[in-house]
Amino acid sequence: MDKLKLNAKVRDVKTNPDKFRKAGQLPAVLYGHKVKNVALNVDAREFEKVLRKAGESTIIELVTEDGKTHPVLIHDLQRHYLTSAPAHVDFYEVSMTEKLKAKVVLEFTGESPAVKTMGGVLVKVLNEIEVECLPSDLPHSISVSLENLKELTDSIHVKDLQVPAKVKILAPNEEMVAKVQPPRDVEAELAVPVVEDVSKVEGAAEDQPVAEGEAKAGDEKAPKAEKPEKAEKKEEKK
Repeated sequence: MDKLKLNAKVRDVKTNPDKFRKAGQLPAVLYGHKVKNVALNVDAREFEKVLRKAGESTIIELVTEDGKTHPVLIHDLQRHYLTSAPAHVDFYEVSMTEKLKAKVVLEFTGESPAVKTMGGVLVKVLNEIEVECLPSDLPHSISVSLENLKELTDSIHVKDLQVPAKVKILAPNEEMVAKVQPPRDVEAELAVPVVEDVSKVEGAAEDQPVAEGEAKAGDEKAPKAEKPEKAEKKEEKK
């Protein structure tokens, strides 16, 4: 990929950023290791062109008014909550002689035979992955071939990814990247009868009326009928 360049101008922090946005400028900040923070403006249209090519894992040459070139990464991009247009961007200046950590997008290529011929469902577990390397070795993306997913039980793990020797993947080797799962058998699921357990419904058994003198189901001790003591005493007097 050719080097991507973007011109920037120093921004007056006392001026409302919306004024710059209306003029087609995107407010930005340049910072980094051993770098003093600088408020900048970049052309909004030019920035979007660079963003489409670079993403957030490609070095951009940010050229300031003093003629200096700063190797930067798009570190944080804020968008308008309604239009999704870029509203503010942070550029992180890197040292070309020091390794950095960055997240690289996974680019899925090809078609899975298990999906195409067996009706399997493709599940992408990861869309990006963190790597460590020198800025000059930072890949724009990492290719993941789906053609290796030939059976419904197949999966792709971090250890299966192909990256340059100078790039180190920081994720565990066994972490899953993508897999194919069997298609749902909707007819079989609908054919399974639904059995309701009425005993679990609150008050289903306890709240039923019980006839006088009868014990509730499950009671061990039933109430005893009263003895007609008074009637027996009257008969004795006679």
